[in-house]
Amino acid sequence: MLTYIVKRLLAIIPVMFGLSIIVFLVMALIPGDPATAILGSYATPENVARINRDLGLDKPLPQQYLIWIGNVLQGDFGRSFALNRPVLDEVLERFQATLILAGVSLVLCSIIGLLAGVVSAVGQFGWADRIITFVVLAGISMPSFWLGLLLILLFAVEWRVLPVSGMYAVYGGGDLKDLLWHLILPATTLSVVAAGVIARLTRGAMLEVLRQDYIRTARAKGVNERQVIYRHAFRAALVGVIPVIGIQAGFVLGGAVYIETVFQWPGIGAMLVKAISTRDILLVQGGVLVVASSYVLFNLLADLLQSMLDPRIRT
Repeated sequence: MLTYIVKRLLAIIPVMFGLSIIVFLVMALIPGDPATAILGSYATPENVARINRDLGLDKPLPQQYLIWIGNVLQGDFGRSFALNRPVLDEVLERFQATLILAGVSLVLCSIIGLLAGVVSAVGQFGWADRIITFVVLAGISMPSFWLGLLLILLFAVEWRVLPVSGMYAVYGGGDLKDLLWHLILPATTLSVVAAGVIARLTRGAMLEVLRQDYIRTARAKGVNERQVIYRHAFRAALVGVIPVIGIQAGFVLGGAVYIETVFQWPGIGAMLVKAISTRDILLVQGGVLVVASSYVLFNLLADLLQSMLDPRIRT
């Protein structure tokens, strides 16, 4: 097991290196001049040249990348010119809110997706299977931001039973109950598509396992049907579904950019939208790098959990 973990960790190094290059180049090649955005009406050619020189933007791209990645490896992500504070401090502060939203959404979509997939597979071609399949297809086809706006219209505007935006109430609140109350709409919106994907793949994996000889043997021996489904079939199917949950963790983190904007959630997604509009390059690079790195780590954890359930993967 230790050898497998070391191999997976070593495999992450080139992935992270390539990821840093992509993040840097995407921001560097976006049209627009950060110096002009900083100076505004004071953007004379002399002032623009001075700001570019101070920020190191007058250097060739390879040299800019080496300077940036060298600082990142030392824990220095630079300083946000729009917020006038260290990028890492701002990113980590915002990322906590994003992790809360993404974590709750991931747990929610995993539970719903796994249960729906199992029920659908066990009752194949029955009314429960048809209903679940219809709901899953509708959820997968529905844009998350549109669903978020629809939920706001229904539950916050028309019925007024749930808060429309924010992480806590403006007046009062601030406790765990208030946080969970504000999480209902954005977490539900963010988990719908991921739950649909997990449900479809769980159904397929369960149907494949239920056709195996050892399942028929267990039933022939008189093993309780509940034990056959959950102890034998579900555990075997889960091995193939776990990597998908890891991928959906990345989807949830990426989708948080849109959902946080719709629900005014004070996370890293809302921060990135504002940073892009102000051409705050270092803040965008730091935020995207942290989110992308988290996606890689989620997939690593999923692979490790899969190897624990199925030791054959380690070979």
